[in-house]
Amino acid sequence: MGKEKKEEAIFLRKKITLLRAFSLLIGSMVGSGIFISPKGVLQNSGSVGFSLVVWFSCGLLSMFGALSYAELGTRITKSGGHYIYILETLGPLPSFLFLWAEFFAIRPANSAVVSLAFGRYMLEPFFAPCAAPVPAVKLVSLLGYYMVLTLNSWSVTWSARLQTALSVVKLLALALIIVPGMMLLAQGHTENFQDAFDRQSLVLDKLPLAFYAGMFAYSGWFQTSFVREELVKPERNIPLAVIVSVITVIVGYMLTNVSYYTVLGTQDVLASPAVAVSFVQRAFKSLISVVPVLVALSCFGTMNGGIFTFSRTLFVASREGQWPPLFSMIHIRRHTPLPAVMLMFPLVTAMVCIGDIYHLLNFFSFSRWLFIGLATLGLIVHRHRHPELRSPFKVPLFVPVSFTIICLFTVAMSFYSDPVSISIGCTMVLSGFPVYYLIIHRQMSARCRNLFYYLTHKLQLLLEVVQQEIKTY
Repeated sequence: MGKEKKEEAIFLRKKITLLRAFSLLIGSMVGSGIFISPKGVLQNSGSVGFSLVVWFSCGLLSMFGALSYAELGTRITKSGGHYIYILETLGPLPSFLFLWAEFFAIRPANSAVVSLAFGRYMLEPFFAPCAAPVPAVKLVSLLGYYMVLTLNSWSVTWSARLQTALSVVKLLALALIIVPGMMLLAQGHTENFQDAFDRQSLVLDKLPLAFYAGMFAYSGWFQTSFVREELVKPERNIPLAVIVSVITVIVGYMLTNVSYYTVLGTQDVLASPAVAVSFVQRAFKSLISVVPVLVALSCFGTMNGGIFTFSRTLFVASREGQWPPLFSMIHIRRHTPLPAVMLMFPLVTAMVCIGDIYHLLNFFSFSRWLFIGLATLGLIVHRHRHPELRSPFKVPLFVPVSFTIICLFTVAMSFYSDPVSISIGCTMVLSGFPVYYLIIHRQMSARCRNLFYYLTHKLQLLLEVVQQEIKTY
């Protein structure tokens, strides 16, 4: 690169204190999931009572996972989340398979689900009581996602400020659902809770899909693991942040679902393309134009936040030699993760165009919970290999053991629940094996390596990007 481009750019973030870590977790967990998942949980659990049990169980399972990751974060001092934990405990092959699945399945499908929810809630008020046309929803979904990509390519500062503002919007949207529902419940509207535990509607082989939907809503409890190196006093702040935030979200989600069921019956929830819109139409018509916009903005915030953690994963993976360094670089002037943003563009576009919310949710949930289960399995392995290591935070052994067993059992059972989507997800993971052995395990020939470096150099010049650094505390 020219002399003017040799100076390294530093992708600086403000130091992350306990309050900022708590805000990060709350903002990550409270997002589009609580507005997408109620229908999926109810559809696959069979009744109001069992769906509430699933929601609470998913919260408890999230707490187990968050506590296990908190211990991993005090044992392994690197950023990178699932990837670095699997790499440090189980080795390079499982970590590369996660990286492969993260790029081709988990991250783009997750972003596609959230963008489809954004499009649905943006259009639903204009077409109520009918469902919005699918092509229109997909078009608005893509426009929303492209706005997020543009923002993250333009300014880190503005995307961070927007994320803070949208975290407040998320909590406001939940409050506008919880308060009217609780008021009606206090007035004695309990008719929708009659026969809440109807066993005839329970189908056991569908329960894994109910847990996938519920855990999608809670996902975000692992976000501090992506920025571990930037946390102040991580040994104290990670456990405190995850415990307080997960308990807060469990309470909020349970109240939100009780509010849904107070106003809407089982058939209403199952028939609704956008549960929050149906809720407002029935309970609080004066807010019919407000709540869907707040929910759409909440989805927008979830999409915006996902870009940051994705670029962090690629940065750590390239530092470990398992991913091309180009995709961890940042723009030399704007300090934005431009290559990582561009990497997501074609895959998310394709998945929005050809997929729907619930099949995409099952598709990427298989890979996500498989590797999260492997990460907590890695904690058990790490304890066994390093009994001399005194971790400043240590959870009882039954916590990671229980979480790992439940994750892997749910992943295995999901093959019976949705064999097509899960098989595609499994194929995506397995396709990483030949790539690993041909490119990572075996050293490239000198000719291929020189060609790779030449192309990387030319793309660096074209995109005006350089390697980032992370300031640690």
